[in-house]
Amino acid sequence: MQSLAFKNIVTGQEFPDGVAPYAMAYAGHQFGNWAGQLGDGRAINLFEMLQHDQRWALQLKGAGPTPYSRSGDGLAVLRSSIREHLCSEAMHHLGIPTTRSLSLSLSGDQVLRDMLYDGNAAHEKGAIVCRVAPSFIRFGNFEWAAAQGNPEYLKQLTDYTIKTFYSHITTTGKEAYLQFFKEVTARTLDTIIHWQRVGFVHGVMNTDNMSILGLTIDYGPYGWLEPYDHGWTPNTTDRQNKRYRYGAQPEIGLWNLLQLANALYELINDGPALEEILNNYKANYQSQYLRMMKSKLGLQTSQENDQELIATLEHHLQLHETDMTLFFRELSLVEPQMNADKAFVTISMAFYDLENISEPHQWSWLEWLERYLKRLQLEQDALGMDGIAFAKAKQQQMNAINPKYVLRNYMAQLVIDDADKGDYTLLNDVYKMLQRPYDEQPEFDKWYDLRPDRARNKVGCSMLSCSS
Repeated sequence: MQSLAFKNIVTGQEFPDGVAPYAMAYAGHQFGNWAGQLGDGRAINLFEMLQHDQRWALQLKGAGPTPYSRSGDGLAVLRSSIREHLCSEAMHHLGIPTTRSLSLSLSGDQVLRDMLYDGNAAHEKGAIVCRVAPSFIRFGNFEWAAAQGNPEYLKQLTDYTIKTFYSHITTTGKEAYLQFFKEVTARTLDTIIHWQRVGFVHGVMNTDNMSILGLTIDYGPYGWLEPYDHGWTPNTTDRQNKRYRYGAQPEIGLWNLLQLANALYELINDGPALEEILNNYKANYQSQYLRMMKSKLGLQTSQENDQELIATLEHHLQLHETDMTLFFRELSLVEPQMNADKAFVTISMAFYDLENISEPHQWSWLEWLERYLKRLQLEQDALGMDGIAFAKAKQQQMNAINPKYVLRNYMAQLVIDDADKGDYTLLNDVYKMLQRPYDEQPEFDKWYDLRPDRARNKVGCSMLSCSS
């Protein structure tokens, strides 16, 4: 952007006439424990605007202290700002509900941060992200309102949220609040199913990091699965208990919704009705996850053994380091008329140590591939398609939901390293690539590969913290 006025607004240097920036109070549960009042420690809400009947709120992250900064400086560093800028846009183009990044700017500050909380603080370049979303209201805002002991706070917040963002809810009172909670639950589940689909691990699913609109919000120590592992988390703070590991995200989503239900209880006063909605989350998760995984395998019809086929696959993916993104993308090339040996060769680039796969593990893969090939033949027969047409349709379907390009942490770190030296070429290239994650982009084929071994245990690539 060349407009000086725009630059000044998105860096907090000036505000349009009539604008009164503000910070919001919220509370929350962090790593399962009540943390009390938190609030926008370094997020400054500028204003909201309507464009084509769409509401957008603009928020600066890293522009300085707010009343909720506590002992913090309210600033952000270039490292974490690049990660948020790239990831929020990557998620949008993957089709995942998310806040977005309007701009990324250097602030000119030198910001002192202890990257791994190990006592080795250092100065880093400061930066500001202007992020946008219909709203930045979180579960934690409702927890804060409920904790004040004044029911009117909670009612005002909930009524405003329904009127502004769930205006199709036309009932009033208890029924409106129950419908509101039901829809928040559905949106939350939808977003988490998307996370599981692409292998995204949020890293810090505290209740104050949960959007009331079901958006992915607050990009900190996130990561994408490289070796498929239900127990993986990129967050070093969570390495011991792994509360927010990939495989636990759906369960944590439910736990967080329970905390929201507790906050809303005073308005609803109907425990069984809230419990029914939460129980439906569990049932809906099972059905939606099965449907999502079947689509990743190119399956549209249903067979009684589909769930077992998927469970066995997930087991095999963890037996030997297998790259999630590469595996599902290469699996789209497997056709029913292949034999298992050829299918194994087709997916082989997804293995991190192909030469050392044990014979029993290889046999287990061949056995699964044999079952998958038979299932594909049943699929082809059920759809009444010839082999060529089926293979083409299957590949198109799978490639539409299994991305070829995701923001691997080592990529983000390479961008950060260059940007720290004042070179933004790679930042722009990666940003461009992430705008078309499902497409073949030959100019970016170098990024369609296994994570380099040098990044296995490198800070910023496999080890991240909440420091930002």
